[in-house]
Amino acid sequence: MDKQQLSKDILKLVGGEENIDQVTHCMTRLRFNLNDNKKADKATLKNTPGVMGVMENGGQFQVIIGNDVPVVYNALVGNMSKSPNADAGSTAASAGEKKKRNPVSALFDFISGIFTPILPAITGAGMIKGIVAILVALGWLSDTSSTYIILSAIGDGAFYFLPIILAISAARKLGSNMYIAAALAAGIMHPTITALLADGHNSSFMGITVIAATYSSTVIPIILAIWIASYVEKAVDRVTHASLKLLIVPTVTLLIMVPLTLMTVGPLGTVLGNGLSGGISWLFDNMSIFASILIGGTMSLLIITGMHYALLPIIVGSMTSLGYDFIIPLMFAANLAQGGAAFGVGLRSKNGKTKSLAYSTGLTAIMGITEPAMYGINMKFKKPFIAALIGGAVAGGFMGIVNVKAYVLTGLVGLPSIAAFISPAISTLLYALAGGLIAIVAAAVLTYILGFQEDNAPQTAEATPAAEPATPAATTSASAVTKEAKVQNQDVFSPITGEVKPLSEVPDPAFSEEIMGKGFAIQPSEGRVVSPINGTVFSLSKSGHAIGLVSNNGAEMLIHIGIDTVKLKGQFFSPKVQAGAKVAVGDVLMEFDREEIEKAGYTTITPVIITNMHQYHSIESAGRTTVKEQELLFTAKA
Repeated sequence: MDKQQLSKDILKLVGGEENIDQVTHCMTRLRFNLNDNKKADKATLKNTPGVMGVMENGGQFQVIIGNDVPVVYNALVGNMSKSPNADAGSTAASAGEKKKRNPVSALFDFISGIFTPILPAITGAGMIKGIVAILVALGWLSDTSSTYIILSAIGDGAFYFLPIILAISAARKLGSNMYIAAALAAGIMHPTITALLADGHNSSFMGITVIAATYSSTVIPIILAIWIASYVEKAVDRVTHASLKLLIVPTVTLLIMVPLTLMTVGPLGTVLGNGLSGGISWLFDNMSIFASILIGGTMSLLIITGMHYALLPIIVGSMTSLGYDFIIPLMFAANLAQGGAAFGVGLRSKNGKTKSLAYSTGLTAIMGITEPAMYGINMKFKKPFIAALIGGAVAGGFMGIVNVKAYVLTGLVGLPSIAAFISPAISTLLYALAGGLIAIVAAAVLTYILGFQEDNAPQTAEATPAAEPATPAATTSASAVTKEAKVQNQDVFSPITGEVKPLSEVPDPAFSEEIMGKGFAIQPSEGRVVSPINGTVFSLSKSGHAIGLVSNNGAEMLIHIGIDTVKLKGQFFSPKVQAGAKVAVGDVLMEFDREEIEKAGYTTITPVIITNMHQYHSIESAGRTTVKEQELLFTAKA
């Protein structure tokens, strides 16, 4: 898959650079804040090779890529003339283009926009904490050694100074100065302030009480502070002369916000954070089984809607105030259940391609990245997704009964995060492993029992329209040419030099779902098409992008150069034959300017298909991944 081309396709299909206010990425998704979501071509994006799915959550337009998302993101940013995050929100807002969202959507968008960029930092730190816990538990590392102290500092650093990291991320999301935000967070975490408030006694600032509170490793106080600071900073900026902005704006913002945070915002945020953590603790202490079944069974739905980001402040708060968390084990159960359901699909499927995809995405899911399995397999076949929800609920109930807790925040929640469950009582780790096994087995078995329909669903109204109306009509006229004669096995030689692709990678359901016929696609490396058979040209589209052929053995064929290239109205295409011409293998049919077509924003991937498949029972590939003109591409078996 050409990631550069994929990034160009995505950039075009989300409405172009001018429609992008901000774009970030997580482990599997590109997350766009678009000025107008309606300008994005959602249907075509869904069917673009390399895109696993498209979603709109919390006002965000999300394009699901999978494990290659960092590469695609970097290519996407490289194709843009300006930084996608520079002064985010200011341009569209000033132009009055941003649409208003309901408060709930705005909140989820804000939380996800803050936490997504910092996940690598807290994931890496959390994994180090887990590794240290394993080494100590195995007796390979003494908890009094200097090595332990240094490793612990590496693991604890990102969490202890989490307010500073969050301040930078929140300021970027709000469009305010990230460095002023970092200075604000550093101010409330200064060792002198920490020592002043550490004894639990209230102090004062200019006669106003400063309530004792601890800010290290907290989330809500700094988020509230930066949110308010963004308004203060912008208000001061508006009334300050340009020549004094550098001096006045940061000075006034810090002088107002650091004391205000210490006196009001910080203590309020601390109370809210402790209240949320205490509420979750009470829920699991008094309604453990019910809460565990409910959250374990619906966690995947929360992930789909983006609502799981709302749990992050609660999880971090629980870790800080209680030393453990109940929600991460349920995420663990839900993620492994998605993997188990995918395994169930692999066990039951009779389609080799589906089996391979199910097993590979299932493995990815149990490692903590669920989107490929969830969108590529389980939701596609529907019943496996239901089985995964039930598997998560069953495993969640078990974890609630045995009171499994997580002691480390490790980022990805899957088998690599198993160190999160290490505690002085080894039973916690064993119960977590047992719960994960229950999730996998329950989801896999239930998927196998429920079954699923492997046949591709018919094209929906939302899908991209099939090729052009003239193309199916042309194949009908080919039937008239052959008069339904008894067909024979047909060797089909490559009409183009390039890379062989399965039809499933063609960004048009008319081809990818084999609605029009079976065969293969070629990603051209040269701009020439030659005849793949001995026979007759029965149709040549006016725009030159599609050629219909019928072989002397009765095979009706279509060569479709690019997708949606009919819109070019013949530009960049140079036909070398006319309808009715007799051709032999290797005769030149068409020349086209591949580079100019791609510059115009169109993919040149070319389906080469047999359209009268009702007269053949199978297609046999020649097994090539790259092919030259006149090399055997596939054989249609009569």
